[in-house]
Amino acid sequence: MTNSAINTGRISLIGLGPGDRNMATPSAVDIIRNCDVVVGYKGYIDQITDLISDQILVSMELGEELDRANRTFELANSGHSVALVSSGDAGIYGMAGPLFTILTEQGWDGVNPDVQVIPGVSALQSAASLLGSPLMQDFCAISLSDLLTPWEIITKRIKAASVGDFVIAIYNPRSKARQNHLLEAREILLSDRDPATPVGLVKDAFRPNQSSLITTLGELDDSIDFVDMFTTVIIGNSTTYRHKNRMVTPRGYERKLHS
Repeated sequence: MTNSAINTGRISLIGLGPGDRNMATPSAVDIIRNCDVVVGYKGYIDQITDLISDQILVSMELGEELDRANRTFELANSGHSVALVSSGDAGIYGMAGPLFTILTEQGWDGVNPDVQVIPGVSALQSAASLLGSPLMQDFCAISLSDLLTPWEIITKRIKAASVGDFVIAIYNPRSKARQNHLLEAREILLSDRDPATPVGLVKDAFRPNQSSLITTLGELDDSIDFVDMFTTVIIGNSTTYRHKNRMVTPRGYERKLHS
């Protein structure tokens, strides 16, 4: 028998969504309930304890993403079905990147172990749904974490998105170690955008401590203490406006309303 014919297990990359069990897809829930092993950051595994029966749990800390991916590969190679969990969608700043990096380094043949990616509700989708309709035109996502990407590259991307008039969803906007990155991004954007541009801040979307507010690019510094690593920031483009307590980007540039 050739190696390619040996069943060495399965890896399922699972996006758990924003946290509320109702926001996890049925496919994600079913795979977690029926897999042999669940691997993930401790905080994410804590969200799914109700789905755990006799599965092996491999819990790791933040910053150990490659270790999680490597352990997942080892377990699947030994014949286990492994669910590697992320919050939101695994393919958007989640565990899909580290896992496929490890697979590449290990010379994965594309067959064994079997790998499937199960989509989840992303943070930008969750935030947008609570704000109104901010993502109706072209948009981009930018992470302000410079742990893996140099800040100089991040600022170039912010400037390009600003000049291109993209609506921008910002991930990892502020942490204890990165207090000023969001304000630096704001200064870059203000060179191209009106200070009155709406900005939506959503913290802990669809979780018990959910909160949100809408401010402007010019007044974002007044709300900076609201922002942390659990906050998604959505910055409007030149057509985005605020109506009551909602943030609206019209479907096209031909219709620009203000309330």
